[in-house]
Amino acid sequence: MSTNNTGTSSAAKTVAQQHAVHVVQPVCQAKWQDVATRTINAGGVSFAYRDLGPDSGVPVIFLHHLMAVLDDWDPRVIDGIATKRRVIAFDNRGVGASTGRVPETVEAMGRDAIAFIRAMGFTQVDLLGFSLGGGVAQMVALQAPDLVRRIVLAGTGPRGGGGIEKVTKVAVLAYIKAALTWSDARHFLFFPRTPEGKRAARDYFTALKMRTTNRDKGISLQARLAQLKAIKTAGLSAPDDLSVITQPVFVANGDRDLMVDSSHSADMARRLPNAQLTIYPDSGHGGVFQHYRTFVPAVLDFLAD
Repeated sequence: MSTNNTGTSSAAKTVAQQHAVHVVQPVCQAKWQDVATRTINAGGVSFAYRDLGPDSGVPVIFLHHLMAVLDDWDPRVIDGIATKRRVIAFDNRGVGASTGRVPETVEAMGRDAIAFIRAMGFTQVDLLGFSLGGGVAQMVALQAPDLVRRIVLAGTGPRGGGGIEKVTKVAVLAYIKAALTWSDARHFLFFPRTPEGKRAARDYFTALKMRTTNRDKGISLQARLAQLKAIKTAGLSAPDDLSVITQPVFVANGDRDLMVDSSHSADMARRLPNAQLTIYPDSGHGGVFQHYRTFVPAVLDFLAD
């Protein structure tokens, strides 16, 4: 394992010879728009990540959505949670500035996430997964249950939940609308086309532009196609036995999610033995961003227990 900072951080080295685990320390207490992007090597992959918040307690690992890189995280959510918790967001294998090729299953994405977490030297983490990241978070909990303390699943559902054909059609339509209006497809996928939804979309995209320097590398075509295949495969797979995920789970979604129907989130919460569910009103797939003022304190309260 090795780490480096694309700015000024020094390398961190494993101390396997001493049978100890080296825990990577946060660089500083910077805001998301300024925090340095670092890298750490694990399993032949150089993972790009950003690390901020207090150096205490169980770290929160952020797992992002379809076709997203580090700069697609809402700084209002990241900075809000980082006021009290150490937050680490990373590009999984083949995403953004991380090396390698994106795998075509969520199981493999989960294994890569576990490799990253262990390379960081953590023996226990909290997870916050949004959309595809929520599916990856479930894989981490299923594959390495001792590694996970608590989980936040936002805008996501269970594997084998059905409706995958609808998701594909909705996404294609949104990208056509985006091309015709010279806008980002997330205007149509994340937020309802109501006055409040449109305002929330404008605020969201303004927040994404807060970071102006040292931005992440864009998503590649290979990554896009592999992620889409992974989502389709997961949607058509047999359901997982979620009863074995006994950790506390906070499930959140909007009530008008076009990507992952809110009923799938509710079904997932029912199947998880220790889950709580929040459905935000008048919002879509990006409901946790539209309602960040409510979502952030709710997450902090949930993780503080």
